[in-house]
Amino acid sequence: MDMKIGRNIRGLLFDKDGTLFDFHKSWSSWMATIIGELSGGDAAAADRVGRNLGFDVAACRFLVGSPFVAGTPDTTVGILLQTFPNLARQDIIEVLRDATMQLQQVEVVPLRPLILELVNSGLTLGIATNDHESTARMHLEQVGVLDHLEFVAGFDSGHGSKPEAGMLLAFCEQTGINPGQVAMVGDSIWDIQAGMTAGMATVGVLTGTATRQMLSPLADVVLRDIGELPAWLQSEVATGI
Repeated sequence: MDMKIGRNIRGLLFDKDGTLFDFHKSWSSWMATIIGELSGGDAAAADRVGRNLGFDVAACRFLVGSPFVAGTPDTTVGILLQTFPNLARQDIIEVLRDATMQLQQVEVVPLRPLILELVNSGLTLGIATNDHESTARMHLEQVGVLDHLEFVAGFDSGHGSKPEAGMLLAFCEQTGINPGQVAMVGDSIWDIQAGMTAGMATVGVLTGTATRQMLSPLADVVLRDIGELPAWLQSEVATGI
């Protein structure tokens, strides 16, 4: 059955980590490995860097408000440099890059069928992430959806980073879609704030570190995950935006 979308929504702009990919399942083990490698087995150093990055080392889980979740890779490098001043910036960058190349992203839902359903309904899709653009493209290609996206931008693409609205407005400029006809979909308050600033509809999802209580006062709607998007797009909620 063809999906009928709300009359005002022509484009969907997604955050990546915590939205398309489950944040804890994808990044927690990665972060534990990074902290273990950089701390060299020093438990006190590991706990210290964990606190600075908003990561519970013992529980192997990110905390609400983690700067790693909210920030860019440069944010993480800066925190690690402060924690390990004896390490060179380039050495830290290489450790992060090598680990990222080995990362296995865990899809929130099977992404390719969902993306194809949305595209076939006539929607234009894009990605706005605070990760590197090249890393985002690699992750999206690995799950077979990159070719179905009209726009991919990271913090290093020249449009700024979230919660600024630059990436979001660049999507509109490239696709010719008015911001009022786009929904920004993300797992953090920074995604929602960026969407609000851009004049877009905003959809929060609960597959990152933010809670429903954090997202509900800001977002137009909060969904369990992106798998609920098709139903929302057909609902009176979407139609009435």
